[in-house]
Amino acid sequence: MNKEIIIDAKGAILGRLASFAAKQALIGKNVIVVNCQEALITGKAKSVIEDYRKARKKGGANLRGPYFPKHPEKIVKRTIRGMLAHRQTRGAEALKRIRCYNDLPEKYLEAGKILAGKEKNTKTISLLELSREI
Repeated sequence: MNKEIIIDAKGAILGRLASFAAKQALIGKNVIVVNCQEALITGKAKSVIEDYRKARKKGGANLRGPYFPKHPEKIVKRTIRGMLAHRQTRGAEALKRIRCYNDLPEKYLEAGKILAGKEKNTKTISLLELSREI
């Protein structure tokens, strides 16, 4: 059984991608998500940006959090973390098995990837556009 799974996030919906990656990590596989900046969030761009801005402004003192990332690969990792029980041992171990990259690292060029995205008929915004706006 292959212990490593590489997911290409190009054109994938963020929530569906995150839930699949979380399940694979809980099974015990090392999950590598590449092309995170090309993952999509469905909805009108203006409302998605507004929601993420609210999430980033939440919290009290800047040292206490909650910390909400701005970079696409970190947004993906945080979304996956939200689908794991990361405060318990099993979820924390699964989170350690997840790696996210904005592009395709050289060592994964030849590896077989799972294409998570397909054509969408709804309004979407990419994580790259979102990270530039927030």
